Amino acid sequence: MKVYVLNGPNLGRLGTRQTDIYGLTSYADLAEMCVRVGKENGLDVEVRQTDAEHEMIGWLHAAADERAAVVLNPAAWTHYSIAVRDACAMLNGPLIEVHLSNIHTREEFRHHSVVSAVATGVIAGLGVDGYRLALLHLAAR
Repeated sequence: MKVYVLNGPNLGRLGTRQTDIYGLTSYADLAEMCVRVGKENGLDVEVRQTDAEHEMIGWLHAAADERAAVVLNPAAWTHYSIAVRDACAMLNGPLIEVHLSNIHTREEFRHHSVVSAVATGVIAGLGVDGYRLALLHLAAR
């Protein structure tokens, strides 16, 4: 199964950005872990990160065309990007929305996700382990 692990704005700064919230794992280590867990579980995992909304939308369109599964951390776009949400709604494969922090215990504006309504499942607050759990779930489907 092809799985795209797609990460939105500022996630490329993992390990250096607000480590009290997002942890010390670097983005490179997160990407390596996702590829390794995927390989160990029969998944073909490709990890990408962008700060450009139009690029994310293009990747989601491509995943829809390929009928691929997606693990998505939309980051800030979670809370306001109808364009990202609509691209997610076009997916033909499963979509697991992942957040490193528990968005429901943070600032009020982070409590709502426009993506969750079109996601197969949501994992929040488990740090980088949320990605591993999302991949294990997809492998078991």
